[in-house]
Amino acid sequence: MLRCRSVLSFAQCLFRRKVVEMDSLEDSKLCRCLSTVDLIALGVGSTLGAGVYVLAGEVAKGNSGPSIIVSFLIAALASVMAGLCYAEFGARVPKTGSAYLYSYVTVGELWAFITGWNLILSYVIGTSSVARAWSGTFDELLGKQIGRFFSTYFRMSSPGLAEYPDFFAVCLILIISGLLSFGVKESAWVNKVFTAVNVLVLMFVIIAGFVKGDTENWKITEDALINFTAVTRNLSLAGNVTSAYGVGGFMPFGFEGTLAGAATCFYAFVGFDCIATTGEEVKNPQKAIPIGIVTSLLVCFLAYFGVSAALTLMMPYYLLDEKSPLPVAFEYVGWGPAKFVVAVGSLCALSTSLLGSIFPMPRVIYAMAEDGVLFKVLARINPKTKTPVIATMASGVVAAVMAFLFDLKALVDMMSIGTLLAYSLVAACVLILRYQPDGSYAKPSCNPEKENLTSEDGEMELMESESQLAMLKEGGFTLQTVLNPSMLPTEQSSTVVNIAVSVITFVVCIVSTLTTYKGEAVLAMESWILGLLAVCLVVFIVCLLVVWRQPQTSKKVSFMVPMLPFLPVLSVFVNVYLMVQLSGDTWIRFAVWMAVGFLIYFGYGIRHSLEGQQDEDDDSAHSDLENKNSAEGVEDDDNADENNQFIIHEKTSEC
Repeated sequence: MLRCRSVLSFAQCLFRRKVVEMDSLEDSKLCRCLSTVDLIALGVGSTLGAGVYVLAGEVAKGNSGPSIIVSFLIAALASVMAGLCYAEFGARVPKTGSAYLYSYVTVGELWAFITGWNLILSYVIGTSSVARAWSGTFDELLGKQIGRFFSTYFRMSSPGLAEYPDFFAVCLILIISGLLSFGVKESAWVNKVFTAVNVLVLMFVIIAGFVKGDTENWKITEDALINFTAVTRNLSLAGNVTSAYGVGGFMPFGFEGTLAGAATCFYAFVGFDCIATTGEEVKNPQKAIPIGIVTSLLVCFLAYFGVSAALTLMMPYYLLDEKSPLPVAFEYVGWGPAKFVVAVGSLCALSTSLLGSIFPMPRVIYAMAEDGVLFKVLARINPKTKTPVIATMASGVVAAVMAFLFDLKALVDMMSIGTLLAYSLVAACVLILRYQPDGSYAKPSCNPEKENLTSEDGEMELMESESQLAMLKEGGFTLQTVLNPSMLPTEQSSTVVNIAVSVITFVVCIVSTLTTYKGEAVLAMESWILGLLAVCLVVFIVCLLVVWRQPQTSKKVSFMVPMLPFLPVLSVFVNVYLMVQLSGDTWIRFAVWMAVGFLIYFGYGIRHSLEGQQDEDDDSAHSDLENKNSAEGVEDDDNADENNQFIIHEKTSEC
């Protein structure tokens, strides 16, 4: 039963942290069979989806022009910041759960549940949308015969629902879910085959683009763009015609357009975090996970960079087709049959992206159910395949139902909230964890000698902890202790970092909101907003310097984020800024989803949490020890009274 009887104890329940048994990291209920190559293929396949065949044309034509390669570079750097944070956590806490687990060991149970619940939403919507995209691409190859048939006989006209039920997408999701249930090793083999085909097709596109490309397409003049605008819109050149496609050159829409393109391209690198969910299924996870994340991001950047460069060299950016740029570009240079090669690569990319969306979803559900914050039945493992079968099939059925019935275009933005929230929390957690005292998130395996401590030893430890607490209270948080702390991290320095990181995150939220919704006031140089931004900047710099002055943990792992604390803070800023850009409708849907999650957590999870049960066991053991000590004290008092009575009786008899 839950024993939170006061506001303080209830808050402690919400922010209790998971303690990982570091001496039993090799013990796993799942099958530990994945190699580093499997992780790289999983990350590349999940990240390098169909977007590489579509996104480059859309961004180049509408935002960046030929400078789309710079947009991808900026987006890759922003993604690498999040990737490095994931890589360090993968080295420090190589267990299943990804951002959910990382939040649990650092900032507590409530934030962990929020993160995990939103990751589930992201994976479900991602799986459903990719399955419908796969179905649509396959239908295009067949001349849209499938769509016409279902639109004729199974048309749905209700608002919010799809035009027709997508039976093909349902079958696809169930097949992939069954494959994952059959075994992770077999799934990894299939993923490597599809990823290899996808990479080979992209290499063909890049090489063909550089062979048939023309650098003059990066030097288009503004006059040519004005003439093209006048022709396409039936305008007279005698009037003041302005170009609808920028001013030409390498950056036709200016650096602002390149940055806008980078914000869109950032989502092209989403997917690498699925590697972080394999902590209990990979051999040597403390090395394999960081290598897998960093290498997959590098491969994806090279692919996006090469395809976008080849595309804009083959064809002027203003002529690109936004929906199918590569086939149109090959038609433009006279290589029409190459579109079939592109179609094969696109289907393989969608297949690996679908597998990458489904793969991490049951792992996160399993980790949450194993900790007790979700229904325990979801944590069952098949003894033969060593996979979370119930979590896999349950999540697959939910994704299949969504793909079958709903129009997912309005829900796709909700994927971004879950992903960006996870990125932000992981970056903040790296800061907090690096400045914590050694072993604060981990404990060694049980030692029988330590379990058999006498009550005197317990009293001595209690007295030592009380004396340390008294010393801490005497010292207090003075400017001297904050700016010139000890050489090793302490609870005091860790608390300073926690407060500073919280203030930094709050300031980042304020600045992102002001620059997004009050941009006109900033451009107009209004005094109130400039003063507010100046105050935010001063607070931000002070907090950042305070964090920088604190001592870091001495425990080294196979990978550590460089340039601390600046790189994680920059990652938090990028992610929060992108979250603020999302529409109000998206935030309303997010609030509804979170309301459902809180009903589950406060109705079930908080009472069945494994960490909460361990705390109750510790409390009961402590109370039993106190009762035992008090009973012994009563016996000692009774014996003393008897002895005193005996002595008095002896004295009386002697008299």
